[in-house]
Amino acid sequence: MSVLKINKNNFNETVNENKTVLLDFYADWCGPCKLLSPVIHEIADENPDVAVGKINVDDEPELAAKFGVVSIPMIVVIKDGKQVAQSVGARPKAQILSMLKG
Repeated sequence: MSVLKINKNNFNETVNENKTVLLDFYADWCGPCKLLSPVIHEIADENPDVAVGKINVDDEPELAAKFGVVSIPMIVVIKDGKQVAQSVGARPKAQILSMLKG
């Protein structure tokens, strides 16, 4: 599955229609976010059962506020509509996959 561009208009639909969702809060100017982006795309390609979305905090301040984003990149895992994991900063692929399994 490709990476979805998440915004306030498709957020609820994405979370409600998918059992597991991985959200990447980022900004275009953020260096660590740029390093993490290829990892996020790999995870999306290798895990078709997971909806993977990117949320630009500059374009979607309401969603960033809803999740209490104060530092980016921030990864959030939602399962069955509930947030189950969160991490701040660029993380290795194995750690993100572990968050998805946990």
